[in-house]
Amino acid sequence: MNEQMPSPGSPFIDEDDILVYGWIVDGGSGRADRAAAELGLPQERAAAALKRLASLGLVRSVRDAPDEVVVVDPDAVTAALTAPLRAAIRHQEEQLDLVHGKIDRLRDHFFAGRTGNRDFTVEVIPTMEEVRAALNRASAECQEEVVSSQPGGSGRVPEAMEEALGRDHALLSRNVRMRTLYHHTARFNGPSQAYVAAATALGAEYRTSHELFGRVIIYDKSLAFLPERTGSWGGVAVREPTIVGYLHDIFEQYWIRATPFSDAAQDGLEQVAKEIHQTIVALLAAGLKDESIARRLGMSLRTARRHIADIMEALGADSRFQAGVLAARARLTDPQQAGPGKE
Repeated sequence: MNEQMPSPGSPFIDEDDILVYGWIVDGGSGRADRAAAELGLPQERAAAALKRLASLGLVRSVRDAPDEVVVVDPDAVTAALTAPLRAAIRHQEEQLDLVHGKIDRLRDHFFAGRTGNRDFTVEVIPTMEEVRAALNRASAECQEEVVSSQPGGSGRVPEAMEEALGRDHALLSRNVRMRTLYHHTARFNGPSQAYVAAATALGAEYRTSHELFGRVIIYDKSLAFLPERTGSWGGVAVREPTIVGYLHDIFEQYWIRATPFSDAAQDGLEQVAKEIHQTIVALLAAGLKDESIARRLGMSLRTARRHIADIMEALGADSRFQAGVLAARARLTDPQQAGPGKE
């Protein structure tokens, strides 16, 4: 019967009440049995609706006719009905302001302790919640540019992307330039395609590469965030100018060589697939293991092994070593793409 219970102090008006109110407008009486029969409601529900309408002042009895009621203009009772709810909202807003004020005082102590006691040019942030808070604060304070390298291209969660799009919109609406690098594999992922299309329409820029140097987010060339090396959900904030500048220079080198993002329906995807295939061949020839190849190309281990199996079949190789030898002999490898040696 009720789609949603009302908040404390709010008027309780449900669908039955609206239905019975409309029935009275059309000539219905104040009798619950007649309302139930004509509206197809159980009598107890019709009686409850009539009682609520009367208690809220939305219907009133006709003098000398106790079984008859007439409707009251809803606008005439709106102020009285909504007064408790508006008072509750004001109270909640006052409580919210009070909490924000105390949080501001705590924040003052937090930053005073950081700047006064230790050098925080490199800061370990231990938990995911604190990392998200630090990223949100950096985004809010960013004035000119944010660049990021985001390895991986599959398994992206649509809900998380929708949340990220909201943060990106806030940055882009302030004319902050936003550039992001993905692995080529992101081009094959539906949620990634949708996210990039939406953010690009807002002014963001995206490119992809067969390999990336790691995960990093850099704000205004002055603050960089790196993942914590133990694989936890923590992170590291870097403010030391030389280190941040070095990371930004690496990003620029990869950005220049990267390919503008295009989705699976656009031209160039076949070339991207060939580049991924060629890179795997080069990494095989360099002696890298399946896990390292998958990590460097931002794909799952299962997908990497499927590519490797296809390559070995195409080369007629019986082993990974033989595949590498045959690929090098056929000049299918590219030392520049293979990067450093074994991992």
